[in-house]
Amino acid sequence: MPSTPEWADTRATLHLWTQVVGKVRLALAPPVNHWWHVTLAVTARGLTTLPMPCNDFMMEIAFDFIDHQLIIDLSDGRRRTLALRPQSVADFYRQFMDELGALGADVHVWPVPVEIPGWTTRFDQDLTHRSYDAAAVHTWWRVLCQVDEVLKEFRGGFLGKCSPVHFFWGGFDHAVTRFSGRRAPERPGADLITREGYSHEVISAGFWPGGGTVAEASFYAYAAPEPPGFKTARVGPAAAFYSTDFGGLFLLKYEDVRTAASPRDALMEFLETTYAAGATLAGWDRQALERAEGAAKHG
Repeated sequence: MPSTPEWADTRATLHLWTQVVGKVRLALAPPVNHWWHVTLAVTARGLTTLPMPCNDFMMEIAFDFIDHQLIIDLSDGRRRTLALRPQSVADFYRQFMDELGALGADVHVWPVPVEIPGWTTRFDQDLTHRSYDAAAVHTWWRVLCQVDEVLKEFRGGFLGKCSPVHFFWGGFDHAVTRFSGRRAPERPGADLITREGYSHEVISAGFWPGGGTVAEASFYAYAAPEPPGFKTARVGPAAAFYSTDFGGLFLLKYEDVRTAASPRDALMEFLETTYAAGATLAGWDRQALERAEGAAKHG
């Protein structure tokens, strides 16, 4: 795995650009349980919304992190592209919405960022975030591709209800979530997204490129609701640790995975042992939920 780039300003800008595109997917895609219809997917060139219905055609919007373009494709063969370059969020938003309008895609979105603590400036007024280091973005996307591969392999060992491996533009993280099949306790005061997202017991894991409370790029894993004993459970590899950030989760720094003798094995050990700890402590029916040849090796 490559080293993660020094790209704090670019990361913040790209996060907001993905929210602009993601909100179009939110507006157009038919609802799917747990909000899975709003996520993006990793491709061989970047990230995509996947096809979405729009008027009488299908539309797909893709970030190309090789040629550094945003590509809007319609099922009637029309295509529009925007260069990914240093520019403000306001300029990106205006150009993007102008291109959608020119294509006849009349999409209305709420132009306010979400899940970014302390930042609520409207997209069309954001002149602060304007960085785009193409080399750094390309490196991050290469990391994302390798993470995507391992998360999909991990997902294959589970027979129960499981999310797709997906990129959440709200938190700017790449994740997969397993479900026990049992309802979870109601969360008093939870918003609509949280209430549906955590309506059932889950164990979730993913990759976050850093920023804010956890500055370094890290892998994470958590159980919700968290069973007693989870925070003191023995998980691997040795560099993994429990943190109280974000309500409590296990973290494994990306650099510890990258420099391991086998990065793939180190990440898989983290995914399997954190899942095994949570599932065992919460009393999941693991025999029914796990594929025999894909059951956790460290459980």
